[in-house]
Amino acid sequence: MANTALLAILKVLLIVIFTLWVSLWILKPTQLWTKKWKGAEESASGTIFGYYGLNFAVYTFPIIAICIIGLIFLDLKGGYQRSRSTRSPSNFFSNPRVVNNFIGILSSIEILLVFLFMIFLAWTYYYRISNDLKKLMPDKSLKLNLWQLKYLRIATRFGLLAEACLALLLLPILRGLSLFRILGIQFEASVKYHTWVGTAMIFFATIHGASTYLVWGVSHHIQHEIWKWQKKGRIYLAGEIALIAGLVIWVTSLPQIRRRKFEIFYYTHHLYTVFLVLFLFHAGDRHFYTVFSGVFLFSLDKLLRLIQSSPKTCIVSARIFPSKAVELILPKDSRLKYMPTSVIFLKIPVISHLQWHSFSIISSSRADEHIISVIIKCEGWWTSSLYDLIHDQLDKDADKMKGISVAIEGPYGPASLDFLKYDSLLMVAGGSGITPFLSILAEIDSTTSKTRFPSRIQLVYVIKKAQDFCLLHSISHMLLSKSTEKCHLKLKLFVTQETQAGVGIRELLNGFFKVKTLQLNTACPNYAVYGPESSSWMATIVGFCSIFFLSFLIFFNHTIIPSGKHSKLSKEKTPSWAVDLVLIAAFVLALACSTLMAIILRWRRVKKGITPTPQKEIKPLDLSSGETNNVLDEHEVHFGERPNFKDIFDKFKSENCGPNIGVLVCGPESMKESVASACQWESDCFKLCAKRTEPCFTFHSLNFTL
Repeated sequence: MANTALLAILKVLLIVIFTLWVSLWILKPTQLWTKKWKGAEESASGTIFGYYGLNFAVYTFPIIAICIIGLIFLDLKGGYQRSRSTRSPSNFFSNPRVVNNFIGILSSIEILLVFLFMIFLAWTYYYRISNDLKKLMPDKSLKLNLWQLKYLRIATRFGLLAEACLALLLLPILRGLSLFRILGIQFEASVKYHTWVGTAMIFFATIHGASTYLVWGVSHHIQHEIWKWQKKGRIYLAGEIALIAGLVIWVTSLPQIRRRKFEIFYYTHHLYTVFLVLFLFHAGDRHFYTVFSGVFLFSLDKLLRLIQSSPKTCIVSARIFPSKAVELILPKDSRLKYMPTSVIFLKIPVISHLQWHSFSIISSSRADEHIISVIIKCEGWWTSSLYDLIHDQLDKDADKMKGISVAIEGPYGPASLDFLKYDSLLMVAGGSGITPFLSILAEIDSTTSKTRFPSRIQLVYVIKKAQDFCLLHSISHMLLSKSTEKCHLKLKLFVTQETQAGVGIRELLNGFFKVKTLQLNTACPNYAVYGPESSSWMATIVGFCSIFFLSFLIFFNHTIIPSGKHSKLSKEKTPSWAVDLVLIAAFVLALACSTLMAIILRWRRVKKGITPTPQKEIKPLDLSSGETNNVLDEHEVHFGERPNFKDIFDKFKSENCGPNIGVLVCGPESMKESVASACQWESDCFKLCAKRTEPCFTFHSLNFTL
């Protein structure tokens, strides 16, 4: 009862703080807020905190407070949910409302939030520009006529819209300090919100910059203004470089480049540091406080992730599949628990010292206490290099094998076992998209009879070639097991690019004997994977970092750039960029103090020289028994055709699956859209005349990598 009450209090706090923060952004353009805020800054300038402390407390700290409270909430909620076994009803808002090749799959709640955000941007722009046009004054320095002056103000206000987008840009890509986990949204799913907001920001920033250039050009001031680094106010040159950096980041992140030339996308994305620093110099510290919460949390999250990925460990063993895929088995601390569908990020220094790649975990922390496994398929330079590296070790003697060190970050995953809340599961996977489902099946297979789980599971697996079927190696025993009290698993396999007569599930299972297992040399330091710090400790680090930052900021501003009534002249003579440098210095020192705290916590958990743990052996397949023949007959294999999801939904719905059916899909975007369309068509939740006794489908989209 005490935990329930505390969770309710924290939830109310989160809602109240978020409501106040949103209200602040809505009121910010109004004259009422402008007048009140000027008075508040003047009153605060005489105190020890100064106007900078007030800006930090009002504009930046609400999101930091939400992060701190949210982490504590998740920590308490995780322990509370593990003790519960009740099922929650299906969520209407998670089902697809719009399925389109261009914009993808949108749920009702996503459409609502996008619509509200567009209204907010329109409101902000209208109120700002209407006030500007009422107070329009001639610009003596540029000598602009009336239309040029109006157009310049219009261009300037587009910069404020870009600023509003920047305030939200970094929040969706937080991992350890993720705010979206409070809403049950996983990191890989929230990346699309980062893409949407980033595109909108670049759009508004480009209009802002291009329109300004146009006004300078027609007024014959472009050569004078373009290289200007003002001592006070907006620094034009900094804004121009920031815009170029932003455009480079956006162009190289387009799917056409990101999928074909991942290295270009990965390295150019690190220009965000240049973009943010130059945005600070261009907009000034007052405007930067409005976007600083995202920068603050992202920077701290990045440092915590770097610390968590040290020290490196070694790959214990590997399995090589005929489909040019490899399974890596890594050592794990027995106390590390993670949810199915979780992902980890890997860096293998012998391949690249900088590149990190995300992969879904296929093992269960409940069943495998000492190992963690991922499957990686060759689809690019990095993955092909890893496959070649592992494959080259096959013919070597044990004493000649080289230990392969790997840095591991994560795991990151959902805050609850959502997939267990349904009566039945319909899982659709394409190619490497099978990996999240392997962890779900491993978790269900390892659960006790007291734990609630779906009674029926149908796995629709779509592959190009029959050899890709070997990726189901870890759940082969489940495919051969008859229905139990736990669940009934049925496989529907579709091989799209091959036609083989007389080949069934038995012949495909024989391909598992071609899987090669390799025990690697673990002579290198073999640390276990410990995972991130607990949510409570992360909340503590965030709280201390914000205190450190504010303390350093107050100290620097009262020693280097004095403020107050008696030092007003000194402050007026201080260049704008000097104030910005003070903010950067305070932030860097706060991060350094927090990093030291995180390092101490990290090394407190690390055990040196752990005993290498052998991988979990999979029992040899027995395909000769009569009982196995009956089980194999239930599975279906289709060569040379693609699945008709409408027919699959109809048949599954008629198999007494219960009222709540979860639909999970992972694979190519075209497959996700097809499943979403079928789910939208079949689900009785969207039909006004639906009978409550008939099954209801709830759609969930997963990603196996980013």
